[in-house]
Amino acid sequence: MRAQPLKKGPDQAPAQIPDKLYFRIGEVARLAGVKAYVLRYWEQEFRALAPRKSGTNRRLYRRKDVELVLEIKHLLHEKRYTIEGARKLLDAKPRARQAPPPPPPTEQSALFAPPPANALALVRQELDAILELLGRDQTRP
Repeated sequence: MRAQPLKKGPDQAPAQIPDKLYFRIGEVARLAGVKAYVLRYWEQEFRALAPRKSGTNRRLYRRKDVELVLEIKHLLHEKRYTIEGARKLLDAKPRARQAPPPPPPTEQSALFAPPPANALALVRQELDAILELLGRDQTRP
């Protein structure tokens, strides 16, 4: 598997996160350099850290969860934030991954409105202007 680097801090070597869909708690603990019980505690303290559970009730961390764990560890261990301070900082952080809200239905209704009465005349004028730009004769049948 190909691993992708993730910077831990300005003065430290990047941590390698393997390129796979899910990680078990032991793998994440090894990547982050913390014990599994610490990860379980962080799940209680940080709302954003919520790994999925498998059918056998095992925690399955996604890549974004692993990146969040590394960020939490960086804030707590290297930047010396308190848990409350790190939580506030992460909650205030804008969520770039969120999709923009869909446009309101009023904008979409204009797509299905009947065309204006002079729509054909407007299209013909635009086509005549294009022909003129192309230097072609504007003879109509």
